[in-house]
Amino acid sequence: MHERAIAGILLVVAAIHLLPLVGLISLDRLSAMYGVSITDNNLAILMRHRAVTFGLLGGFFAYAACKPSLQPLAFTAAFISITSFLYLAASVGGFNEAIRRVVIADAVAMVALAAAVLLCWLKPDS
Repeated sequence: MHERAIAGILLVVAAIHLLPLVGLISLDRLSAMYGVSITDNNLAILMRHRAVTFGLLGGFFAYAACKPSLQPLAFTAAFISITSFLYLAASVGGFNEAIRRVVIADAVAMVALAAAVLLCWLKPDS
């Protein structure tokens, strides 16, 4: 049961990280997701690259859900990703409603990851 719960949590974290991939298809959707106007080509490039990077992370988290040997690395990468975003949001402040939703999603993901790590730690050796 521990394995399924851990895999499920990693799949949720993967889904959260895969959401920005819509930015590759539609710059308008990416703008709406973050509540920002992306009219500058330089910003469009950076935001679409960010979408690719998050897609890679999300894909890795989904793969790690099925490969227990990769889960510690996935947990570490997810914690770094989420913690850095939460830190930046808290230290800069003054963000919009769309970013607030991302902060909430990342906070939920952080709690879920902590639960997954606890489940790994408590998992009986097979």
